[in-house]
Amino acid sequence: MNTPKKLFERRKARVRTALKAANSGKMRLSVFRSGKHIYAQIIDDVKGSTVASASTLDKEVRANIKKSSTVEAAGFIGKVIAQRAVKSGISEVVFDRGGYIYHGRVKALAEAAREAGLKF
Repeated sequence: MNTPKKLFERRKARVRTALKAANSGKMRLSVFRSGKHIYAQIIDDVKGSTVASASTLDKEVRANIKKSSTVEAAGFIGKVIAQRAVKSGISEVVFDRGGYIYHGRVKALAEAAREAGLKF
């Protein structure tokens, strides 16, 4: 029987496989969404390290948002992660939505990151 957790893991694996086939050496912008917070990381898969990260738990982010589980907060995280990436010299990434549907907070984060200068 397919439980929601199993279906999520299947979607996540499918997305990761497609990204690895098409990334051509680019870094990966990975998103994790919980009920209360949203996290974004830019990961260098070759080295296996995180280059930049942002979440609604960061002190500078918490000062600028009212509630951490909203679309507006996700958009702010997208801007912050893009600024940190550009500061690190990264302009082009592949977007790893994990097993999440490209809708709501995940979509807001991606669109804000694009507007702030990341290309994917």
